[in-house]
Amino acid sequence: MAETIAQTVYFEPWGEPNTERTLQLAKARADQLGIKDILVATTRGEVGRKAAELFRGCNVVVVTHVQGFKQPDHQELTPENRSAIEAAGGKILTTTHAFGSIGRAVRFRMNTYQLDEIIAYTLRNFCEGLKVCAEIAVMAADAGLVRTDKEVVAIAGTNRGADTSVVLMPAHTTDFFNLRILEIICKPRMAARKSNQ
Repeated sequence: MAETIAQTVYFEPWGEPNTERTLQLAKARADQLGIKDILVATTRGEVGRKAAELFRGCNVVVVTHVQGFKQPDHQELTPENRSAIEAAGGKILTTTHAFGSIGRAVRFRMNTYQLDEIIAYTLRNFCEGLKVCAEIAVMAADAGLVRTDKEVVAIAGTNRGADTSVVLMPAHTTDFFNLRILEIICKPRMAARKSNQ
């Protein structure tokens, strides 16, 4: 019977103060496992820039918020961070959020939740970052930027910064239930509580 012993780090408090340590832990585990596909969620681009620089030589996919996430026709990723990510060899993916697109529009208009947001809220029971790691894995697989038969390291966070990293096997949206979270590298011990928006 085979077994793997791997360390999981739990952060208190959650959020941005854990960014550097999260990236270090993710890099160490990716190196141990020989994983070259790295997914990282970013909003304004600071975490994406740091990850692209740290993981040079890897397939770094930086996943942004969709255009118009906060306000119509606005992209939160700054031009400076976009340039820095691309200069470090990172790829940028901006596409519809897997767990909150048309379903979110239905919620806003009709005040009822759809399946994609129910999945999101279920994953948030572990922590916000774990939900985002799963979501960006599906988005990157659908865009053809990672394969579904190779392990990836995914990095995300709670609000700002990074505080969560996992090793997972991605899946396409149509095969979402084939996605497998194989290891939790780090996460907040106490995740931020969200209101029922």
